[in-house]
Amino acid sequence: MERKKFLKSLGAGAAFALIFPCVQGCSSGGDDEVIDPKPVPTGVDFTIDLNSSEASNLKNNGGFILKNLVVVVRNLEGDFVAASQVCSHQGTENVRFVNDNGGIFNCSTHGARFDQAGAPLNSITSKPLKIFRTELSGDILRVFE
Repeated sequence: MERKKFLKSLGAGAAFALIFPCVQGCSSGGDDEVIDPKPVPTGVDFTIDLNSSEASNLKNNGGFILKNLVVVVRNLEGDFVAASQVCSHQGTENVRFVNDNGGIFNCSTHGARFDQAGAPLNSITSKPLKIFRTELSGDILRVFE
């Protein structure tokens, strides 16, 4: 059977069924995307043993870990900073620490950027990122409100 005849025999429904998933998968994820917002963590109070395997990324300046929806960071100066992993823009869980501009928090969902005090650095949002307190006692780091 020739290709043209074969495609005609499939009909429009089959063509749509084959093409629609491809087109949908290539969408740009613009403003129409559906976001299931998460609440910013509250009541945060936990500890991290800096000698544990979970804390291995905190041994070096610029390293971070994710725990209880909090990004815990050893910043470029060697100080510990903790921020909400949930972005203040639209509630996605994509906030991470990046070593740009002396070390900032960046949300990969829409590009919101925040300084280490939580202040917005671009026009994506005017809402600050929630920052948590940290306290180091020996090798135990406490993250709390």
